[in-house]
Amino acid sequence: MATFKTIGADDIQTSTSVLSQLVDVIQEDISGSSTRRKFQVFVTGGVGPGVTSSLFQTVYDQDFTLQTSNAVLDMTVGLYESGSTVINCQTGIDSNGKLLFPSQSLMMREKIENYKQFAQLLLGDANGTFYAPGVNAYDSAASATGVSTGSAGDRIEEAMFVNFKRLFARDEIRKETFAVRMFSSASLDGSKVDAIKGVVDGTIANAFTGTNVARPTTSGSVIYADVGASATQLKYFGGDVGFIKNTADTSKAVGLMWYDYGVGVFDMGKVFCIDQHMSGVIAAMNATAYLGTDVAPGEAMLGGGSGPIPTDLCDNVSGSFIPDMMVSASIDNIVDHLASTRFGTGSFTATTFQNVTNINSTLLFCRATADEFNYSSNPTFRDATGEVIVIEPGDDTGQRSFTFVTTVGMYNSNNELLAVAKLSRPVEKNDEKDLTVRVRLDF
Repeated sequence: MATFKTIGADDIQTSTSVLSQLVDVIQEDISGSSTRRKFQVFVTGGVGPGVTSSLFQTVYDQDFTLQTSNAVLDMTVGLYESGSTVINCQTGIDSNGKLLFPSQSLMMREKIENYKQFAQLLLGDANGTFYAPGVNAYDSAASATGVSTGSAGDRIEEAMFVNFKRLFARDEIRKETFAVRMFSSASLDGSKVDAIKGVVDGTIANAFTGTNVARPTTSGSVIYADVGASATQLKYFGGDVGFIKNTADTSKAVGLMWYDYGVGVFDMGKVFCIDQHMSGVIAAMNATAYLGTDVAPGEAMLGGGSGPIPTDLCDNVSGSFIPDMMVSASIDNIVDHLASTRFGTGSFTATTFQNVTNINSTLLFCRATADEFNYSSNPTFRDATGEVIVIEPGDDTGQRSFTFVTTVGMYNSNNELLAVAKLSRPVEKNDEKDLTVRVRLDF
């Protein structure tokens, strides 16, 4: 370059544009064990071999051990501290203010802390409560019915949190593009048989054959989506909020989508059949095994099983999804069940949305008039006597100097190079041509 030229305010324009991409997460990515990564940071002590569990699990788009894999979303569950599931299970509070729970429960304080962390992030209050639906706007005080589960309750007390990663959610999730397909009921776990455990509390207890804790569900799917979110225009501490509704009956809100953070909060009391019987082996504080069963040290049988299970190894023979599994199972047990059974195991779409990437652009118009930039500061541009080297030496027909523009450099006031723009091909510049190069900086 022969000279510098100052770019003035008239040569600079700014603009904002939006780029949207469609994101599809297939069923087997969520349900697969190789695509779902655990971070086992919770460890018990005392009875038996102990229990280890994650506080959340991360879903990848392929085997997470591969370097090319990308984290798509995080999944976890949480319980509202003042909800009926927690209150009915709680046995007291110690002198330090710590909640106490029976030995048949597991990770209750961690489930409560999960709920509080999302409440702090999205509501601005760790003691806040999620509600679906709200009244006119997302106002937690307006719909505090205190009902734990069922279509009549607004308060989300048993929550499933789905946190989409920044790589896929980008700046935000586009309104009215989010949808998820889940199974509201688990697989049938066999048939009832009477009196295997004898009489319990004066009644004949039922035991169940088989298990549905880890058995994929094959029927009863429901599609939930943020229908009507653009018209509602809800805002709260965490940004724009939309109700997630049952598409078969859009009057029923089952959760909330926080678009700016890319976080979905689902009311499991509405999304899933809460009173369905659940059975299967789960992690537990247990030091013994029982012959003829699948119960090993460090495990217990939720909801009965295929043989006679002693009371101390069977956590509630009539156990249901809520509250029994939510109380007795670890976070890993619950997330494993949700991911491996409630989203399906095929290659169909499990959840989809469009993301939004906000692109802020600065356009710099680098203008070269007819008498500018026709010479080069490159030493090879002149001969030993200082004359410009022309194409055909000895030709006295008045050959003019010209250059080929290939690069534009952007300098600050201290003459420091900040950015370089390359042209797709060299462009000739001579004293008969004005040239304008438009440089676009996106951020």
